[in-house]
Amino acid sequence: MEKMIGALWAREGEGRGDFGARLVADLPAALQSAGASRIRLNIRDAAVELAGHLLQQWQEHQQDAVVQFWMPSANAIFRRPVDDVLAAHCSRFELWLVAESTIIPNTAHTPTGEGRTWGWSQASFISFLESQDWLDSVRHWHSHHARVAIETQSNFEYVQNLVVRPLTDSAPAYGAFVEECFPPEAMTDGHVFFDAVGDEEKYLRNTREMAESCAGFIDFHKIDIIPTSQYDFAHLD
Repeated sequence: MEKMIGALWAREGEGRGDFGARLVADLPAALQSAGASRIRLNIRDAAVELAGHLLQQWQEHQQDAVVQFWMPSANAIFRRPVDDVLAAHCSRFELWLVAESTIIPNTAHTPTGEGRTWGWSQASFISFLESQDWLDSVRHWHSHHARVAIETQSNFEYVQNLVVRPLTDSAPAYGAFVEECFPPEAMTDGHVFFDAVGDEEKYLRNTREMAESCAGFIDFHKIDIIPTSQYDFAHLD
């Protein structure tokens, strides 16, 4: 089985809210029929508007939604039915093959019957430093930064996806996709985000350690960090 990440763009004139609602209603079943499984959507909707100040942008126009799914093979000749489904649901899509590493599985706040996960999800498309060897960036991310992300944040899910290769010709050159889920209060309260409620010293220490660790492997000029609502459709399998 192979995992794919897709960036999706809304049709011209379609608002993100309407686009997201349409994807949640229609896309999972269509993808499943085309051979995909373990489907997840990250939607930019009204539920995460308060986290707008956390957005970081490289792409212009920035992606409007994210889809995650698995297939037996990501090879183009076997993936064509899925590509056709994606093309029918958006104006543009880009795909990457990734290697998933679940650092913190979501066991505390599993999705509701409607699919939405409690809280919100920070969906991050990141690029590694061009000035640093790729393997050194991956080692820092996996061996150092993973610990920092666990110890300094209130995330209850944390998944690292290393980009293996792009699957579409015009896919932006990201190195990884990261998803982290947080409590709702973390949208507006940095002390909640950095797991330091009532402790200013811990807050300053955690923010400093996170910033220093990120600088060790991320190209901040080439990232798209998007607050989203996470919808998980693994139950369809």
